[in-house]
Amino acid sequence: MANVTVFCFLASYSVALVVELLRLQKQSPTRFLGGYAFAAAGFLAHTLFLWNQGRASELPPLLSSSRDWTLVLAWLVVGFYLFVITFDRQVSIGVFLLPLVLALVAASYFVVSTPNDALLTARHGWTMLHAASLAIGMAGVLAGIVLSLMYLLQHRRLRHKYSGADGLRLPSLERLSRINWWSVMVSVPLLTLGMGSGLVLKMIGSAESLSLADPVIVVNGISWLSLTGVFGWMLLTPRATGKQVAWRTLLACAFLLLTVVSLLVLPQIGLESGHGGVVLHDDCLICRGDTL
Repeated sequence: MANVTVFCFLASYSVALVVELLRLQKQSPTRFLGGYAFAAAGFLAHTLFLWNQGRASELPPLLSSSRDWTLVLAWLVVGFYLFVITFDRQVSIGVFLLPLVLALVAASYFVVSTPNDALLTARHGWTMLHAASLAIGMAGVLAGIVLSLMYLLQHRRLRHKYSGADGLRLPSLERLSRINWWSVMVSVPLLTLGMGSGLVLKMIGSAESLSLADPVIVVNGISWLSLTGVFGWMLLTPRATGKQVAWRTLLACAFLLLTVVSLLVLPQIGLESGHGGVVLHDDCLICRGDTL
């Protein structure tokens, strides 16, 4: 168990995705069980890896490093995927979720992998609230992206009276729209809590002044406002069509995801200077060693 590496579950998820793609050609119990087995094996290896990382750093994986935070996010997505296909083996959600999982795991190679020593003396209760809120909120953002894509594809299929003989099975438009609505309703408050708690921790734990004009904070603020705008619009426009909701959710969530991934990866490949790896802003305690 101590020798589990990122490659172990990355390979398992890759095989599971290949099996999901094969199921588009023909649905069969054998292919379902094969894909499920590889995804479950990868999830187990993923869990063991995070457990070992936490023991080595003596910190929860959400707090130990930016890489582990990214892997926890991928772990949450895989858990959601396994939960869905356990109760509905016909739905082709893996075709949409597993590429995101592979992208997150691959991105983890390019972010900070060393523990943050400052967290050894940090307020673990607040930092855990900060990191967990961001992780679960970002999982909701990923769900919003996937559900919006599924809705738009299903809408197009129904509009053109496509029979779906290729094996792609999607939920009804009503069901997709309802779940998508809830993903936004849950993720926006959690992201707000995560960002707000991070700013509070920065202000009370650092002698440096907090500059709201910092370009990183500005960019993250704009992406957060775009998603918050969708949140408010969905609450105030109950008769909005599912297609409108899907497009606006997709654009806002994709913009936020792109911002987060870019700010995690770019500092590590030399394209940005002056900031450590970040989650939603440059003062995130799970990513910087000079915060406290």
